[in-house]
Amino acid sequence: MADAAYLAVLTTTDSENRARQLAATAVEKRLAACAQIDGPVTSVYRWQEKIETEAEWRVLYKTTAARYAELEAHIKDVHTYDTPEVIVTPITAGSDAYLAWLRTETI
Repeated sequence: MADAAYLAVLTTTDSENRARQLAATAVEKRLAACAQIDGPVTSVYRWQEKIETEAEWRVLYKTTAARYAELEAHIKDVHTYDTPEVIVTPITAGSDAYLAWLRTETI
């Protein structure tokens, strides 16, 4: 995990409904202030020695470093993939008002 106080956390899933579930449950539990869903996107990857091409939906969460471990655990618990993607990008700058809102929503 990054040393930044605020993080963007990315995962993908195989349907819009699952993406909505992943997003909503994390926000409901205050593990993320918000989650954005986009897709479908086409993912090409190697899995079990085969090249796969699938439609996926991305979920991008905004959270604090303090909530990251719980968010990651939640994603892994709720996700249907054996090895869900969880990628963290530090938010190194942002508007004071937005970052204050993000912090308030994840307490």
